[in-house]
Amino acid sequence: MPLKQNTRGVWAAGMLVSVLAAGGPAQAQDKPVYRCPGPPESYTNMLSPQEAKDKGCRTVADAPITIVPATKPRPAASAASRAGDAEQRARDSDARRILADELQREEDRLAALRKEYNDGEPERTGGERNYQKYLDRVAELKAAIARKEADIAALKRELAKLPQ
Repeated sequence: MPLKQNTRGVWAAGMLVSVLAAGGPAQAQDKPVYRCPGPPESYTNMLSPQEAKDKGCRTVADAPITIVPATKPRPAASAASRAGDAEQRARDSDARRILADELQREEDRLAALRKEYNDGEPERTGGERNYQKYLDRVAELKAAIARKEADIAALKRELAKLPQ
């Protein structure tokens, strides 16, 4: 079974090589481990000697072994990073406050529009002696209510996107 490279770039075969070099289990020494060329370079013990020769593979015992150290963990967040995080939290807080204020204003305007709309029967004003003018105003109020409801829904979606 061919051994594969792990995500950090450290060869898993290194462990197998160290077991073999340290006189590991006899089963592992029964089959030679081959290092085969090509991108990516691979290690396997599943080839016969003839297959390994045909592919240009060499046994690990007579090949130089390279040990690649694991990457060191990154240090904790630096002062500059913490300051940047604090600034971002402040911006998020400001955005949340602004959106919440705007949402409150829009909800107040919607309540006023609904009160004026009066379930589709708003009171007539002095300039609406013509019934068509009254019907036009009712239609405008209904459309304004629909727009306000859509605006409020959009504001609530934006608020939901912000981190708490």
